[in-house]
Amino acid sequence: HSALRSKLGQHVVQKGSLVAEDRLRFDFSHPNPISLEDLFEIEREVNQQILGNSNVATRLMSPEEAIDEGALALFGEKYTEEVRVVGMGDLQGNTYSTELCGGTHVNRTGDIGQFKLLSESGVSAGIRRIEAVVGLAANLHTNSIQNSLNEVAALLKVAPLEVPSRVEILIQERKKLEKEMNALRRSVAAGDNSKGKSELAKNISGINFVGRTLTDVPPGQLKSFADELMAKIDNGIVVLITNTKGKASLVIKVSEDLSGKISAVELCQIGSKILGGNGGGGRPDMAQAGGPNSSSIPLALETIETAIRDRNI
Repeated sequence: HSALRSKLGQHVVQKGSLVAEDRLRFDFSHPNPISLEDLFEIEREVNQQILGNSNVATRLMSPEEAIDEGALALFGEKYTEEVRVVGMGDLQGNTYSTELCGGTHVNRTGDIGQFKLLSESGVSAGIRRIEAVVGLAANLHTNSIQNSLNEVAALLKVAPLEVPSRVEILIQERKKLEKEMNALRRSVAAGDNSKGKSELAKNISGINFVGRTLTDVPPGQLKSFADELMAKIDNGIVVLITNTKGKASLVIKVSEDLSGKISAVELCQIGSKILGGNGGGGRPDMAQAGGPNSSSIPLALETIETAIRDRNI
């Protein structure tokens, strides 16, 4: 409690707690999430007081006397005429923490052993919660983290302290590869840039039609690919179907001049039925659908072409 008030401000007030032999939960008033840097400082300050191994002093007095001496009362607690005041820690010759508390305590702060924060989260508006372990449980948790770090370091073939920088490099490399992969997927979907409209699209009953089956293209990228293809053929219908992890995703774009006669939604419903889906959704000029039957992608594309040819929509 004192460490939180010291770091975050005097507005911090306890709003509830759970204290066990090896762990604790502490709820308190604070409007925002606590930064990692502040959490580190709070944990450091608590452990500094533990290492000081100061005596834990208890006194009995009236609630008014205790509060006048700076004791912090517990939220929602009803006190009798005589209360137990607990003081511990050292801050430049003064008691670090003084609170009204009826609980059982250690004799000295050093008996706690070690304090390790596990998490910080919000429980309601303006109320934050920290959870922590102490003593042997804290030691075991720290060892577990160290073992995991050592395993990661071994996999990356670097020293443990070099893991963050190595991971950052890997993340940047992954982003670069993803960018290159997206460009390659876009190139495959759009076809050869040197090709003209007549080479990119087939003519179905006077309508420019582009149909593509793709593999492992994220469904969220299909719409932008369809837009790029439509820009190349000026007008017509673009159908893209991708097989991603065994599931089919379908996007259909119909140019504005045709969307009043041919609906992308109705075409999607035809394709979705073949793919084992439940229909499509969207607008007359752009719709999407999907289904579990990726093996039926060629048939779905063929059926959509037939529907356009026969105007069975």
